[in-house]
Amino acid sequence: MKLTTFNSFGKISISKRAISKVAAVSVLECVGVVGLVSQRSFFKGNVLTTAHKGVVVTTLQNDSMKIDVYVIMRHCGVSASAVSESIRQSVKYSVERFAGMIVKDVTIHIVDVRI
Repeated sequence: MKLTTFNSFGKISISKRAISKVAAVSVLECVGVVGLVSQRSFFKGNVLTTAHKGVVVTTLQNDSMKIDVYVIMRHCGVSASAVSESIRQSVKYSVERFAGMIVKDVTIHIVDVRI
């Protein structure tokens, strides 16, 4: 499935997989992140969603999106909330800059912690 937006140059279509790759790279650059959980598929509500390398992109109205990130964190003396906020800001900035679309929400799911 693709996300579509329009600007002065015309119609732009970007695949959800491309957006999830940009989000994944920005997550892995954050301090305190070991990796992303690669889940084949899972149920979210009544909809079966496929996650690409731990990132799920959901389209919303008005050229916006919601991103769920499934991470493994490292216990490195930094609080989980600080790492989560870093991930949230990094993903929002990277995806908005890449896609030219608004990211309404970035939800961080901490699946595991490595010591």
